[in-house]
This record gives sequence, C-alpha cells and structure tokens, in this order.
Amino acid sequence: MSNQLEIRHLKYFLAVAEDLHFRKAAERLYISQPGLSRQIKQMEEDLGVQLFDRHNRKVVLTKAGTYLKSELSRNLKQLNDIVDHAKLLQDGKKGQLKLGYVGSAMQKIIPELLINYKIKNPDIIFSLKEMDNQKQIEELLNFNIDFGFVRLEEVPKTINKLCVLSDTFCLVLPENHAINLNNFKSISQLKNESFILFDPEYSKSYYNKVLDIFHESGFSPIISHLTIHASSIYKLVENNFGVSIVPKSLSLNNPDGVKFIELNSISQKTDLSLVWNKMNRNPLLTGVLNLFDALPN
Repeated sequence: MSNQLEIRHLKYFLAVAEDLHFRKAAERLYISQPGLSRQIKQMEEDLGVQLFDRHNRKVVLTKAGTYLKSELSRNLKQLNDIVDHAKLLQDGKKGQLKLGYVGSAMQKIIPELLINYKIKNPDIIFSLKEMDNQKQIEELLNFNIDFGFVRLEEVPKTINKLCVLSDTFCLVLPENHAINLNNFKSISQLKNESFILFDPEYSKSYYNKVLDIFHESGFSPIISHLTIHASSIYKLVENNFGVSIVPKSLSLNNPDGVKFIELNSISQKTDLSLVWNKMNRNPLLTGVLNLFDALPN
C-alpha cells in the first residue's frame, strides 16, 4: 500500500460506496466532485485495485470494492471508538459502554446490576437505548453498541450469548375481568378471548414459544392485535380490546388498569440473554461480562 494513502481517502471511498453517486458523496463531504473523483482514482492506483465500475452516470462497486466497504466500515468504526475512548481517558473517565435492551430488561436486570455498577464506578459512562431484538443484533455486528439484552434463541456465530434471566409467563387481564387468581385453572378458559401479542418481528422464537402455550392448552388463539411495545399491550388490555401473555418481568412495574396471573404450571419459559460481539475490543466490556458471570444459575 502506498504511504500516501490516508484515512481521509478511506472516508472518501466509503462515502462513494454508500451513495454510489460521486456528486452526492462530494456534497456530503464538502469537496468538489472532480476533486473526489481524482482522490478515488488515485486510491485505486495506489492500491492496484479497481473499486468501482463506472458506466456513463452509473457507479457500481466491484467485488473488491464491496469487500473493502464491508471491512473498512467496521474497522473505521472501531478506530473512531478507540479515539473517543482516548478522549474520555483524557477527561478523567475510564470510557463508555453503549448498550441496547428490550423493555423487560429495564424492569429488573439493568436497574439491579448495571445502574448499581455505575454507582460504584462513576468514571464509566453508560449509554442506553431501547431497541428490538433484531436491531440490537444489527447494531452489535456494526459495533454501534457494546452489548445488548435480547429474547432470541439463535444469534449469528460472531455474537456471544449468555442467559441472565429465565422468565416465566404471565396472563394480562383487565382489572375487572371475571377470571382471577382464585378461579383460574387453565389458559383454555380464555380460548374465546381475543389475544394481544408481541409481533413476530420482535422475536420469531419468542412468538413461537407463546404459540406453544396455546397449542399445549388445546386451542389456537384469536389474535386481534400485534405490537412491539408492552405499554401498548397494557393500554389495549385495560380498555377491553383483549387479553395477553407477557414475560413475568414485564409485570413488575404494576401498570394501572390490568392484573397479572403467573403461568407457573406450564413448561415454557423465556430467556433474557446478554449478547455481545466476539470481536468487540472495548476494554470495559470484560468487566461487565465478569459481573454477569458471577450471577447464580
């Protein structure tokens, strides 16, 4: 590789690779289009690799260009994280940990462990963002978060997974529903009710596990609504649009207008798992993983 190749050239390449349009990329980079074209041409000559096929006004990545885009996107992101970490060290901080989570993790795991951990380690900055399961996997693969909390049975090979909570399920009923703890015997008592469930896009494996509960009870549910938010489920149940099944951890915040019945006699459970990218080089990640390794089984 030529010694003249600089990080800015790599950023120029990524801008064109993302937009597949020199003018748009040049505008985004605040440089002239001819100047950008020269920089990319020079980069190709320095590398001895053709990165783009140019057909009239159409720009297409070559196989080499596609590979380089994938690798540079990940490695430049890591480089930026390293620089940001160095800046935090200069400011007297140990660094930053970015995490994603599904809503149920905020009810128990995060408050009890991570926030307490932060109190004991005030020089670590936590950045928290609620997102669905698949989005967390995407963000982990792209190194945009350091770890996450998901309800997934399977994850990509480059992602590690550790179960941190095995949850039972709960029925969610309107507060004034005729069925209560005293007269509840089986979920089959609700076979004529409409059910409000988490959308399969939230987690296909989770959704299938909930369907298994119905199948073992001998009926197929009437599904009236699908959502990805527990708050939407509670509001719909409260207003008598149906009933629901959720992980027990989502019952801990005691929402108004609904009541819960734990399904502790069924075999199905739903695992909340800690996930992280095997290739993540954030030096603070090991400390968090050690914290969860110390959890009792």
